[in-house]
Amino acid sequence: MKKNNYLLRMVTLAMFVALGVVISPILRIEGMCPMAHLINITCAVFLGPAYAFVCALLIGIIRMLIMGIPPLALTGAIFGATLSGIFYKLSKGKIIAAVLGEIIGTGIIGSIVSYPVMTYLWGKEGLTWFFYTPTFICGTLIGGSIAFLLLLKLQQAGVLTKIQSSLRNTDPTDDKKDKVA
Repeated sequence: MKKNNYLLRMVTLAMFVALGVVISPILRIEGMCPMAHLINITCAVFLGPAYAFVCALLIGIIRMLIMGIPPLALTGAIFGATLSGIFYKLSKGKIIAAVLGEIIGTGIIGSIVSYPVMTYLWGKEGLTWFFYTPTFICGTLIGGSIAFLLLLKLQQAGVLTKIQSSLRNTDPTDDKKDKVA
């Protein structure tokens, strides 16, 4: 059973990565990729912070290699995905905490980290430390809102707990119900 659970998590992670690469061009403008935030939050809630980090990292690398996206594909994803999972876990299952983790991780931390990466590694000139903050926050608010509504509907239908239980190899009757928002 444990091996099957690991395989299910790997397949789920692969599906999130594939979906993230395919839908990332939707609503995308320079410095803002709302669909990536939808994937980050959903993956964090389904699989946890470590898997969300790996998912965001893989999506970013693939987007950089295939689509020619600058390193913003990484700086604008990995911090938010990880914090989304951490906040969700610390809040004991509050969806709004996962969204807040994405907003803080990407909108603030990721946007600030983007400045030295884009200036010193990518050679962009005329940037400030908070240059990317407005667009990153807007992107996280759009993607986070969509993720919040999706996960809330899954939670209300009783599906979210079942998905999480199957991925974490736990008995859904032992888990406390996820807290709404």
